[in-house]
Amino acid sequence: MQDYVILASDPTVWVALVSLIAMEVVLGIDNLVFISILTNKLPEHQREKARRIGIGLALVMRLGLLGTVAWIVKLTDPVFTLFDHGYSWKDMILIAGGLFLLWKATKEIHHSVDPADKGTSPVGASVTASMGAAIGQILLLDLVFSVDSIITAVGMTEHVIVMVIAVIVAVSVMLLAANPLSRFIEKNPTVVMLALGFLMMIGMTLIADGMGFHVPKGYIYAAMGFSTLVEALNMLARRKNKSADQKSDQPTLH
Repeated sequence: MQDYVILASDPTVWVALVSLIAMEVVLGIDNLVFISILTNKLPEHQREKARRIGIGLALVMRLGLLGTVAWIVKLTDPVFTLFDHGYSWKDMILIAGGLFLLWKATKEIHHSVDPADKGTSPVGASVTASMGAAIGQILLLDLVFSVDSIITAVGMTEHVIVMVIAVIVAVSVMLLAANPLSRFIEKNPTVVMLALGFLMMIGMTLIADGMGFHVPKGYIYAAMGFSTLVEALNMLARRKNKSADQKSDQPTLH
């Protein structure tokens, strides 16, 4: 208890905590986009429950991984060398996660572009998924991001309690934002394609990182932010054009 009091009075600990929370929240955006697309394929009465269970289990998994932080740090040690680059377990996890994202996003884009292939609507509900399968995929992707974020967090602070608080706060934000984001994506079909494009970009970034080609996250999120702004302007333009068309169709009174 005395150690925690000392930590609380250390300004560097607070700076590390705020930085970690910001990092975890930003990384959580990737997860939320994937979770929204995935759970929107479920029957409507199961969607919110699946999101809460998936994110809740992801929190338990992250806290469990923090308990093995000393082992996770060792995942950066090279296991084998290929083309003068040493591949660690972390690299292989990132590559596997990137390939999974590319496969999943490509599959969803195919069904969105050609919904008649499965006889469904083009809003991402292309394949009837079970809740268990959706939760399993949420946990699988969260494992990839968790390993990456924990290794990054170790470089920012040596205090596990700080990492725990940052994870709890970030996951709480994800829980609050999951339903509004999912409803927004469901109501705007064009946003689904944009989100799937984001997933493909994130997947390629994970593969590049795993192969030793580091892509600054700032560039990725700047591109995502710019694309989102352009789509927001398109949505606004479509809404105004629709409103103008409705007014022009109304009969005039003489």
